[in-house]
Amino acid sequence: MPTPKVAQDFVADLVRQALVQCLPGYSGMEFPPSRASRRLFTSAKAQSIKKEIIDVGRKLWAREYVDGNGGNISYRIGRDHVLCTPTMLSKVDLTAADICLVNLKNEKIIGTRVHTSEILLHLEIYKAVPAARAVIHCHPPHATAYAITGLIPQGDVIPEQEVFVGPMAIAPYDTPGTKSFAETVLPYVQSHNTILLENHGVVCWADTVTHAEWCVEVVDTYCRTLILASQLGAPIRQISEAKISGLLEIKKRLGLPDARLKRPEKQLPIPPPQSTSDSGRGPRPVGRRSQAHREKAFEALVARITDQITRFASGD
Repeated sequence: MPTPKVAQDFVADLVRQALVQCLPGYSGMEFPPSRASRRLFTSAKAQSIKKEIIDVGRKLWAREYVDGNGGNISYRIGRDHVLCTPTMLSKVDLTAADICLVNLKNEKIIGTRVHTSEILLHLEIYKAVPAARAVIHCHPPHATAYAITGLIPQGDVIPEQEVFVGPMAIAPYDTPGTKSFAETVLPYVQSHNTILLENHGVVCWADTVTHAEWCVEVVDTYCRTLILASQLGAPIRQISEAKISGLLEIKKRLGLPDARLKRPEKQLPIPPPQSTSDSGRGPRPVGRRSQAHREKAFEALVARITDQITRFASGD
């Protein structure tokens, strides 16, 4: 029985990745995206997610949660691939042609624009929290007001905040777009779906792009309400502990994380890729004809090995 075509493409992708890492002189070379990657990027599911990203980008802009080219949105489509917004583009101007496809190693697979540098933050969340399918980073003003003062919003006040977001955490400041910045959320991301970023903004994760955007709306509205209430000159009344337990039961049924619930067993992150550098040196430059010849020979080798593997798997 022949191996299904999708399996052949999957095997070919694995073979291609292995050869790029193992063959001297090939590390760092750019090859055309695989058929499987192109099919994923143009699939009906991907088209639907791109539209959702565009719609959410406009909502973020309309609510004044992003300005200029600020903020970024991503969705994990498949095990190793992520759709994300580009850098240097307002979220109100997004089109489907602007969306990029990257892998968990922060390599752009498909896209006409440069992908956001802060995708590293998203990738760390995806690796640490398998349940995370979408991530949004933005700068809602009322939540960011707490982030720049280092204050954690008072809890146990409004049911929607307790159910959909819960207690807040603040990740320490680091330079945006760096790996060290991305790693600042790791101590909190297992038990919080919304994290304040010191002197920066917020990051939210959820099962869909729309639900992640809901978290942004809930937390900024909550912070705004607390700021308004603090001006009234009366103490803010908190929901009793007994009533909070009822909200936590709702939260458990929805499968949402919360620091007050039993901490889930830590999921092992996907291990980082091994270095593919050749003794610290990049690939030797090659001419256009030489490059084309090497790519053709490389793909021929991928095809031969893939054929041998799929024949073996099918018992031929």
